[in-house]
Amino acid sequence: MAPASNSIVPVSGISREIRLAEQPTGTSGESLFEIVESPVPEPGEGQLLIRNAYFSVDPYMRPRIGDARAYVAPYTLGEVMSGGAVGRVAVSHNGRFSEGDWVLHLRGWREWALSDGTFVWKVDPTVAPVPAFLGVLGIPGFTAYYGLYEIGRPRSGEVVFVSGASGAVGNAAGQMAKILGCRVIGCAGSPEKVEWLRELGFDGVFDYREQPAMEALAELAPDGLDLYFDNVGGEQLEAALGALRNHGRIVACGSMSRYEDHEPVAPRNLFMVVTKRLRMEGFLISDHIDLFPEYLARASRWVADGRLQHRETVIDGIESAPHAFVGALRGESIGKMVVRVGDEG
Repeated sequence: MAPASNSIVPVSGISREIRLAEQPTGTSGESLFEIVESPVPEPGEGQLLIRNAYFSVDPYMRPRIGDARAYVAPYTLGEVMSGGAVGRVAVSHNGRFSEGDWVLHLRGWREWALSDGTFVWKVDPTVAPVPAFLGVLGIPGFTAYYGLYEIGRPRSGEVVFVSGASGAVGNAAGQMAKILGCRVIGCAGSPEKVEWLRELGFDGVFDYREQPAMEALAELAPDGLDLYFDNVGGEQLEAALGALRNHGRIVACGSMSRYEDHEPVAPRNLFMVVTKRLRMEGFLISDHIDLFPEYLARASRWVADGRLQHRETVIDGIESAPHAFVGALRGESIGKMVVRVGDEG
């Protein structure tokens, strides 16, 4: 393998990666994973080798490590975990990419990634700090955008409630609703998170650990909700069903509060979908990934003019990935949880 001119190629030729070691029997723990060393792969014709700088850990990964209800193929024992990552191209045999390019791709949880260029996008680190391309300028931001703009379609003056609002998808969805001229309510799980949402311009915020969602929505939206962007499910969904006006809409993006459940739990008032003539629609962002470049261009302008803020919780070292993953499930991060595995030089 010929070394790249930017000297990204390692001397040792060893790449560390995180593999699934066992499937959970209860609440997820760090022992589910193992760190394994393997040779740095050598790219063939049409391929590129990427030195990862950061990769993402996400709650949606929980169903994939052993839950039959996963909406994407589950990880198998011994498989390398995967997810969003940003890094620099070290070696390229693919005409779309040059050595030294910064790229966003989907082969995280490892130090070195081999790709044929599928689902790899060039990014510009002068637009925002590199970790932002795993959050507001990455797939989480795109998820918020598609769910809100294509499914929820809020109009100026409407009242929008976002659960899990301090997370990577939630804070982006709330800010985008504000860009459209909506009144936005968000919930989070700590005083620090609540304060951050206020700084972002949310019109009403509550701590769901301190105040029941049904009570909070009655105070913050006494005339009802027009749209609910659901990242959490559970109590928040039940409260939103009660607070929505007739013909309201629900964007079903995730059910983070239910990912560790052994048995599915339905809202007790689901009948309100009928009585209020509500529209509830779910989506998988992977079905719409071809629209991501369009989103990235638009969101980059919002970041540049200050309308779309971002925040990342950065954990250092690939060995810290299991801890970061468990922390993300417990709601310990603010904004996007990412793991730093390489430098940005």
